[in-house]
Amino acid sequence: MVINNYLRCISLFFVFGFSCTKENKTVVSETKQKSEVILKEKQRLEINYSKYYKEAKQYCQKNNLNQDQFFLIDLGVHSGLKRFFVYDFKKDKISKSYMVSHGCGDNKWGATTSKEKAPISNEFDSHCSSIGKFVVLDRGVSQWGIKVNYILQGKDNTNSNARSRAIVLHSWEAISSNETYPEGTPEGWGCPAVSNESMTEIDALLKQNKKVLMWIIKSS
Repeated sequence: MVINNYLRCISLFFVFGFSCTKENKTVVSETKQKSEVILKEKQRLEINYSKYYKEAKQYCQKNNLNQDQFFLIDLGVHSGLKRFFVYDFKKDKISKSYMVSHGCGDNKWGATTSKEKAPISNEFDSHCSSIGKFVVLDRGVSQWGIKVNYILQGKDNTNSNARSRAIVLHSWEAISSNETYPEGTPEGWGCPAVSNESMTEIDALLKQNKKVLMWIIKSS
């Protein structure tokens, strides 16, 4: 009798012990997912782009650029989040948002080493992205993605070498259309690269809209 009771207690221990362990793992997993969502939303809510929208509108009017919409890319945002925004001047709101890569700098090409802190430079062979205002110009042929690219003309001291550095807007198979946070987006040599699906949409927009302003910033 004593032996039977002992064995019963051992059995109950293992049954409830393993159940509790599984339940704890589930709770930890759910907590982690909730934390990632909170962090993601927190990063978005803290950024107010209204001053950029206002300045962009004035800049486009003054320089005879497209006054229907412009592109804002914020390299201060984690690369696993959507940070390429199409802003509609007439509707006064963001109409589309996309994933976009930045330059790897001294890091490995195609890795996500600088997903939280994009290196910035206007220098040749820096393999970095440049910040500043660009004008989206001619449509060309690319060896990447959907084989389409757009020439970018830098308009500031911080991106004056963009055209000579062959910095263009193009797509890349390695770029996801969906957010990958907390993972990052593969880094290239300085071009703003988007997914094939995103580039198809952007290409259609740029066929209808000429001389669009692309403003690349680093908010933090």
